[in-house]
Amino acid sequence: MKKLTYLIVCLLMASQAIAQIKMPAPSPTFELKGTVGLTEVKVVYSRPSAKGREVAGNLIPYNEVWRTGANASTKISFSTDVKLNGNPVPAGEYALYTQFTEETATIILSKNLTWWGSMGYDQAEDQLRFEVPVKHPSSMYETFTMSFSDFTMNSANLNMKWEHTKAMFNIESEVDAAVMADIKAQVIDATPENPGVYFQAAGYYYDTERDNDMALSWVNKAIEGSNQKQYWVVHLKAKLLARLGKKEEAIATAKESIDLAKAGGNPDYVRLNEKLIAGLE
Repeated sequence: MKKLTYLIVCLLMASQAIAQIKMPAPSPTFELKGTVGLTEVKVVYSRPSAKGREVAGNLIPYNEVWRTGANASTKISFSTDVKLNGNPVPAGEYALYTQFTEETATIILSKNLTWWGSMGYDQAEDQLRFEVPVKHPSSMYETFTMSFSDFTMNSANLNMKWEHTKAMFNIESEVDAAVMADIKAQVIDATPENPGVYFQAAGYYYDTERDNDMALSWVNKAIEGSNQKQYWVVHLKAKLLARLGKKEEAIATAKESIDLAKAGGNPDYVRLNEKLIAGLE
């Protein structure tokens, strides 16, 4: 009986130790994901709020390594090699620390992912560190926020904002070599079954200002290989003709794209073609 009583007491104590009240986290964990060029970028961080406390120099400590959020250190990962503000970084996952002053922020990527916050941080484990300017916008961010902005074909900025403090850095992904390798393999050295691949290749040549005659031949193949003409493909043809100085053909092709866009119920492409025509007349 004594053994049974002891066992029951132990079980009760264990259940009390495990049981917890479910409450909202004061600094909830958040996942930020985005595709920069051809690279998947993920940031996992905890988001503290000011709650009337001073942020600059206090919750964001000056001249101290900061976990870039709350709780565990912020983690950032890249699916391919990237450049951060021009500095090469291998694909992988890193702890993202920062060290602020009023005017500058040192961005730190650490190879050690195990530390809680910045406790135990060792500069010898850095993958990279570089400085960026700090801005003090008039807009107010009550909760620490990280976001992507200013996307291009191969880059984007990662923003860190809290109260009236903002810092950001650029993430650049290697795109051109990979895309050109695909174009060579699928379009130049082969004949794609899907005519849309010709359109993709022509669009990339147009965007990167490569061989316009080659791009025009590809867009013609995209049109010829499709069951019906598509206004966005015809619009690209009009832009290529305009770039090649074939003004009358470009205007006629843009008008054709307008008719197709109206039939397809897309006023955006009607306006794009009208703007192209206005620039040629």
